[in-house]
Amino acid sequence: MNSARIAIYPGTFDPITNGHLDLIGRAARIFDRVVVAVADNKNKTPLFTMPERVRLAVEAVSELDSVQVVSFENLLVQCAREHGAGVILRGLRAVSDFEFEFQLAGMNRHLDKDLETLFLTPSEKYAFISSSVIREIARLGGDISPFVTEKVNAALAEKYA
Repeated sequence: MNSARIAIYPGTFDPITNGHLDLIGRAARIFDRVVVAVADNKNKTPLFTMPERVRLAVEAVSELDSVQVVSFENLLVQCAREHGAGVILRGLRAVSDFEFEFQLAGMNRHLDKDLETLFLTPSEKYAFISSSVIREIARLGGDISPFVTEKVNAALAEKYA
């Protein structure tokens, strides 16, 4: 399989949202294989542990045969190489995301000139959701069911019980 047909979609996925799933599903129609790479970002303090985030992501994508979930603690470009990915997928919800994502794309290109970055925008109904907003709504007892899977909803309810 040509590495250009394999894409990696990185994130902390704390938690994985329907916005993430929208991008993953659309990417699965474009690429032969999509690797959802759950990052161990030392600059963030996730609500869920790495094993919990991976489990929730695996459950969320279980019906997509061409999608696999992995965790990583190294550079994204190293993770992409390990999984044969030729493309990094990044989601852009708003113009404000672009500057940071553009910088990351440039640095990743510097680190691996053969690794391309592709930006996808979410469906309009998911453009306003983020994991941090979902966590805050769940923490305050709001209804997050339209934005996450049932299992993610239950996991958040358990964390904030």
